[in-house]
Amino acid sequence: MACNIDYIECLCGLLSSLGDVRYRKMMGDYVIYLNEKCIITACDNMAFIKKLPCLEELMQDAETGHPYEGAKEAYILDTSNPSLLRKVIPVLWDNLPLPKKRK
Repeated sequence: MACNIDYIECLCGLLSSLGDVRYRKMMGDYVIYLNEKCIITACDNMAFIKKLPCLEELMQDAETGHPYEGAKEAYILDTSNPSLLRKVIPVLWDNLPLPKKRK
């Protein structure tokens, strides 16, 4: 099942205080960018974030899953907890690389 656009816009609204947020549709699901870094893969109205060592403590109680078949295991971000969102997203952003420029 693909993501609902209302879910994506709500999620982007929650992130808007952290910087420039945009989303891009990819094969029925979405990726969400914060200040030009891809931070969330949204599938089936769930927000998946990369499983990084720097997030282990913050996400110790989080569920994990695969956003799509063949994807690496990721944390499922509890988007109903804005406090957690404000803690996790800056740490995630600081530890992800900027995308490589296309030629």
